[in-house]
Amino acid sequence: MNDKYILQTKQLTKKYRRSTILNAVSINVRKNTVYGLLGPNGAGKSTMLKIISGLLKPTSGEVIFNGNQWNRKDLAHIGSLIESPPLYGNLTAKENLEVINTILGLPKERIQEVLQIVGLTNTGSKRVMNFSMGMKQRLGIALAILNRPKLLILDEPTNGLDPIGIQELRELIASFPQQGMTVLLSSHLLSEAEHIADDIGIISNGILGYEGKYHSYENLEKLFTDVVRKHRA
Repeated sequence: MNDKYILQTKQLTKKYRRSTILNAVSINVRKNTVYGLLGPNGAGKSTMLKIISGLLKPTSGEVIFNGNQWNRKDLAHIGSLIESPPLYGNLTAKENLEVINTILGLPKERIQEVLQIVGLTNTGSKRVMNFSMGMKQRLGIALAILNRPKLLILDEPTNGLDPIGIQELRELIASFPQQGMTVLLSSHLLSEAEHIADDIGIISNGILGYEGKYHSYENLEKLFTDVVRKHRA
């Protein structure tokens, strides 16, 4: 396998009864980049990310992680935030991190490091139930990067955030490749890819209709619309 890719899928397919959610999807995620997986709601993005995260099994096809066929041991090198972050509302940000840090057996210094990375060092004794949605998302990302993953999977991370929260989260995500983390980011918002993605894949009706480097001079809206219309059920 090509060593420039941290993640590849080969003909990944997922079927539920008579419905095909993913139809032979093959993506190639380069190391130390942000890959934007774009598509309308219900296109199959979340299903794909759940398979890569070990939450679902594919019907057929395979996942290649770091040059080898994916197995559950790879989860030690994969961080993910899919749907809502798993937070304890009655605990502080630091206490939430301490719970996972203890389970993973990581050094205590890592807690302060990730709080600094996500900009939550000043939350002190404030309970997570009183955090804004943007703060909760950043804490969710902090939990996902505790183990210094090689691959970070984020499913619609800016959903429900205000414009300031979106901007702060974008800047945070864009900084990860310099820290040795590749980001696989799903979104139905084209602006996410326009601001931070190095490569994009466009999925519609379970089919990958486009994959390539993102160039800021491209009309992403037209490309997206053309792909979605072509593969619409």
